Amino acid sequence: MLMRSTPSYIFLTVSALLLQDLCFASIVSQVKDLPGLVYDFVIIGGGTAGNVIANRLTENPNFSVLVLEAGGSNEGVLNAVVPFFCPRLTPQTPFDWNFTTVPQEGLNGRTLFYARGHILGGSSSVNFLGYTRGSSEDYDRYARLSGDPGWSWDKLQPYFRKNEKWTAPADNHNTAGQFNPAVHGFHGINSVSLAGFAQPIDSKVIQTTKELPDEFPFNLDTNSGRHLGIGYTQSTIKNGARSSSATSYLAPEFVKRRNLNVLLHAQVARVLNTAKVNGKLAFQAVEFTEGVGGPVVRVTARKEVILSAGSIGTPHILLNSGIGDSNTLSLVGIKTLLHLPSVGRNLSDHPLIGNQWLVNSTDTFEQLGRNATYAQEQLDLWTNDRRGTLVDGTFNNVGWVRLMKDASIFGKVADPAAGQNTAHFELIPTNGVTRPPFPATGNFLGVSTVVLTPTSRGSVTINSTNPFDPPLINPNFLTTDFDIFAMREAIRSARRFIAAPVWSNYTISRVSNATTDAELDVYIRSGASTIFHPVGTAGMSPKGAGYGVVDPDLRVKGVVGLRIVDASVLPVVPAAHTQAAVYVFAERAADLIKALWKD
Repeated sequence: MLMRSTPSYIFLTVSALLLQDLCFASIVSQVKDLPGLVYDFVIIGGGTAGNVIANRLTENPNFSVLVLEAGGSNEGVLNAVVPFFCPRLTPQTPFDWNFTTVPQEGLNGRTLFYARGHILGGSSSVNFLGYTRGSSEDYDRYARLSGDPGWSWDKLQPYFRKNEKWTAPADNHNTAGQFNPAVHGFHGINSVSLAGFAQPIDSKVIQTTKELPDEFPFNLDTNSGRHLGIGYTQSTIKNGARSSSATSYLAPEFVKRRNLNVLLHAQVARVLNTAKVNGKLAFQAVEFTEGVGGPVVRVTARKEVILSAGSIGTPHILLNSGIGDSNTLSLVGIKTLLHLPSVGRNLSDHPLIGNQWLVNSTDTFEQLGRNATYAQEQLDLWTNDRRGTLVDGTFNNVGWVRLMKDASIFGKVADPAAGQNTAHFELIPTNGVTRPPFPATGNFLGVSTVVLTPTSRGSVTINSTNPFDPPLINPNFLTTDFDIFAMREAIRSARRFIAAPVWSNYTISRVSNATTDAELDVYIRSGASTIFHPVGTAGMSPKGAGYGVVDPDLRVKGVVGLRIVDASVLPVVPAAHTQAAVYVFAERAADLIKALWKD
């Protein structure tokens, strides 16, 4: 939970220690249990990226690392272990930051819950587990935008494999024809697998690719770099349980390292200017509270502070530290230490809307919400044997689709996709309603539609000098002609998908009858939300560029000792769920850090 009141500023000091000699690794909840408050590297955020950095840096026994995580432990949190329970983790739980957006102009002034993981593992502990890399063109665009070929698809391949540990599905079924082993890693750290329990609609989804192959071709492996088409979902699951950055990169064999420490419930307020180095400000200290409302503590990094607080947390901390647009900061009353106007700007996220059909089957997800006996049977099956519906997330198949080449919108705006082999929207078929409130009657088929290449841009900013007040989050959803056009066409595409002959005796009727552009716009603006993939609020740009927040090596422009490694550095949202991209960026970032500080 967020702390709303300004804490009493009690500074704790501990004499500097040679941590490589005295450090004992552990995950702790109190400062007194740490070996000291001086480390080589201090990582703000034990999330998707932060835990990768912690793991890789502590491979060098001469590096001491402290991870500051605002949330609590992931251990023993059943909803963070059982894949199918992922919808229960957010919103309005202790495992969510419980943010809300400002009223959204493109959504009829509605505010949205804006889920972010508030638990060790960050959003990798609360997401819906999809492992989707996007297209090769997404990464080649990152290379172009940053001026660094190291961010290209081909150059990142070793890092995809370094991250990924391909794992058999929970039911150990024959996966031939469901993925391409040649494009995967089998010796990495974070587990990825196919679904381990077949849902009744899975065969119908694949049959549709045979009946409508022109619009919906089958793709053996949508993570090959050429993702267009319909394929089998790959998820961060190991043996029927979630594989997060906490369970993988902070697994017991890594946490036992003497040079790695993790502090939970550490609410970071700001990074601190500690010196001037060659005319540049150095930020090599962090101010945080010990728990919500606890005393304020200062920890120092000998080498670097690494911000991995995510696309919302990272700009929030930077702005509270006096790093950002000077006009914004002066309006709030914060002294500007570094004028960096791009901080918090360029927020890009994927809007989503769920589309439903009433079906004549009773074998759908709704029975888990209506039948307590059946739900308990499924939980027992998962607990005892790692079998049944609960071993997977909520979608066993996924589709990546482009707008038609002659779509009228392209007469008005340039194609925002990274290339001709990159999807404009995503189709996510689900075997019913996956989160409360469950309808009292009826059984349903869902196909969520997601705009993957939005041109709307939003922001993260502040309106208070209290670093523990929540930020102002404005994703600015569906405020461009392209975005609303793409969502309309995505819905129409989903309807054509379900109009394939294989569904004819399965579906009864659509829940929404909106058909015309005007009707669809009303439907979209009254019902759309987000799939929670924010990026870009600390975007990377070429070295020396007058825009952006970080250079291609992810060091903050114009300062010393401060680097950002999380989704906020991605200048454009990929045509994918973002965790795979964040993992691979973190893996390469770890090597960049090691190369700078090599012995």
